Amino acid sequence: MRNFSKLLIVVVPLSVLLACSDSPLPSVSAAQPVVHEAANPPAKPALPQTTGFAASGPIIVENQVDVTAQREGVVAQIFAETGTSVKAGQSLAQLDDRQLSADLEAARAKTRSVEFDLKNWEAEAKVLEADYARAQKLWDAQVITKEQLDHAKYKAESDQWDVKRVQELLTNAQDTQRSLELEMEKTRIRAPFNGVVARRYVRAGEAVIRDQKLFWVTATGPMRVRVTLPARFIGQIKPGSTASVSSSESASANECRAKVLQVSPVVDPSSDTIEVLAELSGAAPGLHPGMRATVRFPNLQ
Repeated sequence: MRNFSKLLIVVVPLSVLLACSDSPLPSVSAAQPVVHEAANPPAKPALPQTTGFAASGPIIVENQVDVTAQREGVVAQIFAETGTSVKAGQSLAQLDDRQLSADLEAARAKTRSVEFDLKNWEAEAKVLEADYARAQKLWDAQVITKEQLDHAKYKAESDQWDVKRVQELLTNAQDTQRSLELEMEKTRIRAPFNGVVARRYVRAGEAVIRDQKLFWVTATGPMRVRVTLPARFIGQIKPGSTASVSSSESASANECRAKVLQVSPVVDPSSDTIEVLAELSGAAPGLHPGMRATVRFPNLQ
Protein backbone atom coordinates (compact mmCIF):
# COMPACT_ATOMS: atom_id res chain seq x y z
CA MET A 1 0.00 0.00 0.00
CA ARG A 2 2.81 2.40 0.83
CA ASN A 3 4.37 1.91 -2.67
CA PHE A 4 0.98 2.27 -4.34
CA SER A 5 0.41 5.63 -2.68
CA LYS A 6 3.76 6.91 -3.98
CA LEU A 7 2.92 5.88 -7.51
CA LEU A 8 -0.44 7.64 -7.27
CA ILE A 9 1.24 10.86 -6.20
CA VAL A 10 3.50 10.78 -9.28
CA VAL A 11 0.72 9.98 -11.75
CA VAL A 12 -1.65 12.71 -10.57
CA PRO A 13 0.63 15.71 -11.37
CA LEU A 14 1.43 14.17 -14.72
CA SER A 15 -2.25 13.97 -15.62
CA VAL A 16 -2.70 17.60 -14.59
CA LEU A 17 0.11 18.69 -16.90
CA LEU A 18 -1.37 16.74 -19.79
CA ALA A 19 -4.74 18.36 -19.26
CA CYS A 20 -3.22 21.89 -19.19
CA SER A 21 -1.32 21.42 -22.43
CA ASP A 22 -3.09 22.70 -25.59
CA SER A 23 -0.88 20.86 -28.07
CA PRO A 24 -0.63 17.16 -28.39
CA LEU A 25 2.60 15.55 -27.31
CA PRO A 26 4.71 14.16 -30.08
CA SER A 27 4.65 10.47 -30.39
CA VAL A 28 7.69 8.80 -29.01
CA SER A 29 9.16 6.39 -31.44
CA ALA A 30 11.85 3.86 -30.97
CA ALA A 31 15.30 5.28 -30.31
CA GLN A 32 17.19 5.84 -33.56
CA PRO A 33 20.90 6.40 -33.90
CA VAL A 34 21.83 10.01 -34.57
CA VAL A 35 23.95 10.43 -37.66
CA HIS A 36 26.26 13.45 -37.70
CA GLU A 37 27.12 14.54 -41.23
CA ALA A 38 30.75 15.49 -41.50
CA ALA A 39 31.50 18.91 -42.93
CA ASN A 40 32.80 18.77 -46.46
CA PRO A 41 36.56 19.57 -46.46
CA PRO A 42 37.63 22.55 -48.62
CA ALA A 43 38.41 21.54 -52.14
CA LYS A 44 42.16 21.41 -52.80
CA PRO A 45 43.41 23.40 -55.77
CA ALA A 46 44.06 21.18 -58.70
CA LEU A 47 47.77 20.72 -59.32
CA PRO A 48 48.94 21.58 -62.81
CA GLN A 49 49.43 18.54 -64.91
CA THR A 50 53.04 18.47 -66.05
CA THR A 51 54.59 16.17 -68.56
CA GLY A 52 58.10 15.24 -69.40
CA PHE A 53 61.15 14.59 -67.26
CA ALA A 54 62.58 17.16 -64.83
CA ALA A 55 66.12 17.50 -63.52
CA SER A 56 67.82 20.16 -61.44
CA GLY A 57 71.18 21.83 -61.76
CA PRO A 58 72.98 25.15 -61.21
CA ILE A 59 72.59 28.18 -63.46
CA ILE A 60 76.01 29.02 -64.87
CA VAL A 61 77.62 31.35 -67.37
CA GLU A 62 80.48 30.60 -69.74
CA ASN A 63 82.71 33.45 -68.59
CA GLN A 64 83.36 33.38 -64.84
CA VAL A 65 86.94 33.69 -63.58
CA ASP A 66 89.11 34.82 -60.71
CA VAL A 67 91.29 37.74 -61.82
CA THR A 68 94.75 37.18 -60.33
CA ALA A 69 97.89 39.27 -59.98
CA GLN A 70 100.41 38.63 -62.76
CA ARG A 71 103.28 40.10 -60.75
CA GLU A 72 104.03 41.09 -57.18
CA GLY A 73 103.47 44.62 -55.98
CA VAL A 74 101.46 46.92 -53.76
CA VAL A 75 97.87 47.85 -54.65
CA ALA A 76 97.90 51.58 -55.27
CA GLN A 77 94.26 52.12 -56.29
CA ILE A 78 90.96 50.23 -56.47
CA PHE A 79 88.62 51.24 -59.30
CA ALA A 80 85.82 48.65 -59.00
CA GLU A 81 83.77 47.38 -56.09
CA THR A 82 81.52 44.36 -55.70
CA GLY A 83 78.50 44.76 -57.96
CA THR A 84 80.22 47.11 -60.42
CA SER A 85 79.38 46.44 -64.05
CA VAL A 86 82.54 46.40 -66.14
CA LYS A 87 83.55 46.23 -69.78
CA ALA A 88 86.32 44.12 -71.26
CA GLY A 89 89.66 45.87 -70.64
CA GLN A 90 88.29 48.21 -67.97
CA SER A 91 90.70 48.89 -65.08
CA LEU A 92 89.80 47.18 -61.82
CA ALA A 93 92.89 48.11 -59.81
CA GLN A 94 96.39 49.57 -60.19
CA LEU A 95 99.63 48.34 -58.63
CA ASP A 96 102.43 50.71 -57.69
CA ASP A 97 104.45 51.14 -60.90
CA ARG A 98 106.88 53.96 -60.05
CA GLN A 99 110.05 51.87 -60.22
CA LEU A 100 108.94 50.14 -63.39
CA SER A 101 108.04 53.47 -64.94
CA ALA A 102 111.55 54.79 -64.27
CA ASP A 103 113.14 51.62 -65.69
CA LEU A 104 110.95 51.85 -68.75
CA GLU A 105 111.93 55.45 -69.42
CA ALA A 106 115.61 54.48 -69.16
CA ALA A 107 115.06 51.62 -71.61
CA ARG A 108 113.31 53.92 -74.06
CA ALA A 109 116.18 56.38 -73.85
CA LYS A 110 118.64 53.56 -74.51
CA THR A 111 116.64 52.46 -77.54
CA ARG A 112 116.68 55.98 -78.96
CA SER A 113 120.43 56.26 -78.38
CA VAL A 114 121.13 53.00 -80.21
CA GLU A 115 118.85 54.08 -83.06
CA PHE A 116 120.94 57.25 -83.48
CA ASP A 117 124.16 55.21 -83.43
CA LEU A 118 122.78 52.93 -86.09
CA LYS A 119 121.91 55.83 -88.34
CA ASN A 120 125.44 57.21 -87.87
CA TRP A 121 127.04 53.87 -88.76
CA GLU A 122 124.77 53.43 -91.76
CA ALA A 123 125.74 56.89 -93.03
CA GLU A 124 129.44 56.13 -92.58
CA ALA A 125 128.97 52.80 -94.35
CA LYS A 126 127.57 54.63 -97.36
CA VAL A 127 130.60 56.94 -97.42
CA LEU A 128 133.03 54.01 -97.30
CA GLU A 129 131.09 52.19 -100.03
CA ALA A 130 131.38 55.30 -102.17
CA ASP A 131 135.13 55.51 -101.42
CA TYR A 132 135.56 51.90 -102.41
CA ALA A 133 133.68 52.46 -105.68
CA ARG A 134 135.97 55.41 -106.55
CA ALA A 135 139.05 53.40 -105.60
CA GLN A 136 137.89 50.64 -107.95
CA LYS A 137 137.67 53.13 -110.81
CA LEU A 138 141.11 54.59 -109.98
CA TRP A 139 142.55 51.09 -109.90
CA ASP A 140 141.04 50.39 -113.28
CA ALA A 141 142.73 53.59 -114.53
CA GLN A 142 146.04 52.48 -112.98
CA VAL A 143 146.08 55.61 -110.78
CA ILE A 144 146.33 53.94 -107.35
CA THR A 145 148.12 50.88 -106.12
CA LYS A 146 146.57 47.54 -105.27
CA GLU A 147 147.27 48.21 -101.61
CA GLN A 148 145.15 51.37 -101.67
CA LEU A 149 142.32 49.51 -103.36
CA ASP A 150 142.40 46.72 -100.78
CA HIS A 151 142.48 49.26 -97.97
CA ALA A 152 139.28 50.94 -99.25
CA LYS A 153 137.62 47.54 -99.71
CA TYR A 154 138.39 46.29 -96.20
CA LYS A 155 137.24 49.55 -94.58
CA ALA A 156 133.88 49.29 -96.37
CA GLU A 157 133.45 45.65 -95.33
CA SER A 158 134.46 46.38 -91.74
CA ASP A 159 131.93 49.17 -91.50
CA GLN A 160 129.15 46.82 -92.68
CA TRP A 161 129.93 44.52 -89.77
CA ASP A 162 129.72 47.50 -87.41
CA VAL A 163 126.29 48.30 -88.82
CA LYS A 164 125.14 44.74 -88.14
CA ARG A 165 126.53 44.91 -84.59
CA VAL A 166 124.62 48.09 -83.83
CA GLN A 167 121.48 46.59 -85.36
CA GLU A 168 121.74 43.74 -82.87
CA LEU A 169 122.22 46.24 -80.04
CA LEU A 170 119.08 48.02 -81.20
CA THR A 171 117.13 44.76 -81.27
CA ASN A 172 118.27 43.98 -77.73
CA ALA A 173 117.32 47.46 -76.52
CA GLN A 174 113.88 47.16 -78.13
CA ASP A 175 113.31 43.75 -76.54
CA THR A 176 114.23 45.16 -73.13
CA GLN A 177 111.84 48.03 -73.68
CA ARG A 178 108.99 45.71 -74.71
CA SER A 179 109.63 43.49 -71.68
CA LEU A 180 109.33 46.46 -69.34
CA GLU A 181 106.19 47.62 -71.16
CA LEU A 182 104.66 44.19 -70.55
CA GLU A 183 105.59 44.41 -66.87
CA MET A 184 103.96 47.83 -66.75
CA GLU A 185 100.83 46.37 -68.33
CA LYS A 186 100.74 43.72 -65.57
CA THR A 187 100.43 46.46 -62.95
CA ARG A 188 97.05 47.39 -64.44
CA ILE A 189 94.42 44.88 -63.36
CA ARG A 190 91.77 44.78 -66.08
CA ALA A 191 88.42 43.04 -66.62
CA PRO A 192 88.83 40.11 -69.02
CA PHE A 193 85.30 40.43 -70.46
CA ASN A 194 82.00 42.26 -70.07
CA GLY A 195 80.33 41.38 -66.80
CA VAL A 196 80.04 42.32 -63.16
CA VAL A 197 82.47 42.21 -60.23
CA ALA A 198 81.09 39.47 -57.98
CA ARG A 199 83.80 39.75 -55.29
CA ARG A 200 86.77 41.91 -54.37
CA TYR A 201 89.52 40.17 -52.40
CA VAL A 202 92.07 43.00 -51.90
CA ARG A 203 92.22 46.54 -50.62
CA ALA A 204 94.37 49.56 -51.39
CA GLY A 205 97.83 49.42 -49.80
CA GLU A 206 97.90 45.63 -49.63
CA ALA A 207 101.01 43.84 -50.89
CA VAL A 208 100.14 41.04 -53.30
CA ILE A 209 102.13 38.22 -54.83
CA ARG A 210 101.95 36.61 -58.22
CA ASP A 211 98.82 34.47 -58.85
CA GLN A 212 97.02 35.92 -55.82
CA LYS A 213 93.26 36.32 -56.35
CA LEU A 214 92.22 39.96 -56.61
CA PHE A 215 88.68 39.97 -58.07
CA TRP A 216 86.01 37.51 -59.13
CA VAL A 217 84.41 38.68 -62.36
CA THR A 218 81.40 36.93 -63.87
CA ALA A 219 79.40 37.51 -67.00
CA THR A 220 75.65 38.01 -66.67
CA GLY A 221 74.71 36.04 -69.77
CA PRO A 222 74.01 34.00 -71.66
CA MET A 223 72.84 31.87 -68.74
CA ARG A 224 73.06 28.11 -68.99
CA VAL A 225 71.99 25.12 -66.89
CA ARG A 226 73.98 21.90 -66.61
CA VAL A 227 71.99 18.84 -65.51
CA THR A 228 72.41 15.08 -65.50
CA LEU A 229 69.81 12.69 -66.96
CA PRO A 230 69.44 8.93 -66.78
CA ALA A 231 71.40 7.11 -69.44
CA ARG A 232 68.20 5.78 -71.04
CA PHE A 233 67.66 9.22 -72.61
CA ILE A 234 70.96 9.21 -74.52
CA GLY A 235 69.22 8.53 -77.83
CA GLN A 236 66.15 10.68 -77.18
CA ILE A 237 67.63 14.08 -76.42
CA LYS A 238 69.76 15.96 -78.94
CA PRO A 239 71.24 19.44 -79.39
CA GLY A 240 68.47 21.82 -80.38
CA SER A 241 65.81 20.14 -78.22
CA THR A 242 63.63 22.53 -76.22
CA ALA A 243 63.12 22.65 -72.47
CA SER A 244 61.67 24.91 -69.80
CA VAL A 245 63.60 26.32 -66.86
CA SER A 246 62.24 27.51 -63.52
CA SER A 247 63.70 28.21 -60.09
CA SER A 248 62.23 27.71 -56.64
CA GLU A 249 64.79 30.07 -55.10
CA SER A 250 63.24 33.22 -56.58
CA ALA A 251 59.60 34.20 -56.09
CA SER A 252 59.78 36.58 -59.05
CA ALA A 253 61.28 34.06 -61.46
CA ASN A 254 59.07 32.95 -64.30
CA GLU A 255 59.38 29.83 -66.38
CA CYS A 256 61.78 30.42 -69.25
CA ARG A 257 62.47 28.60 -72.45
CA ALA A 258 65.81 26.93 -73.07
CA LYS A 259 67.57 25.09 -75.87
CA VAL A 260 69.89 22.13 -75.48
CA LEU A 261 73.44 23.01 -76.55
CA GLN A 262 75.41 19.90 -75.69
CA VAL A 263 74.67 16.29 -74.84
CA SER A 264 77.45 14.13 -73.44
CA PRO A 265 78.27 11.34 -75.90
CA VAL A 266 79.37 9.01 -73.09
CA VAL A 267 77.68 7.63 -69.98
CA ASP A 268 79.16 8.15 -66.53
CA PRO A 269 79.60 4.56 -65.31
CA SER A 270 79.52 5.52 -61.63
CA SER A 271 76.04 7.11 -61.81
CA ASP A 272 74.68 5.73 -65.11
CA THR A 273 73.88 9.28 -66.24
CA ILE A 274 74.64 11.66 -69.10
CA GLU A 275 75.36 15.37 -68.87
CA VAL A 276 73.21 17.92 -70.72
CA LEU A 277 73.90 21.64 -71.15
CA ALA A 278 70.98 23.94 -72.00
CA GLU A 279 71.02 27.69 -72.69
CA LEU A 280 68.21 30.04 -71.67
CA SER A 281 66.55 31.88 -74.54
CA GLY A 282 65.58 35.54 -74.26
CA ALA A 283 65.04 37.44 -71.02
CA ALA A 284 65.05 35.52 -67.75
CA PRO A 285 63.73 37.84 -65.02
CA GLY A 286 64.39 36.61 -61.51
CA LEU A 287 67.05 34.11 -62.57
CA HIS A 288 70.70 34.72 -61.77
CA PRO A 289 73.95 32.76 -62.11
CA GLY A 290 74.51 30.49 -59.13
CA MET A 291 70.83 29.69 -58.55
CA ARG A 292 69.62 26.12 -58.69
CA ALA A 293 67.06 25.61 -61.42
CA THR A 294 64.70 22.89 -62.56
CA VAL A 295 64.84 21.94 -66.21
CA ARG A 296 61.86 20.11 -67.67
CA PHE A 297 62.17 18.24 -70.94
CA PRO A 298 58.61 17.82 -72.30
CA ASN A 299 59.48 15.07 -74.79
CA LEU A 300 61.10 12.75 -72.25
CA GLN A 301 59.17 10.27 -70.14
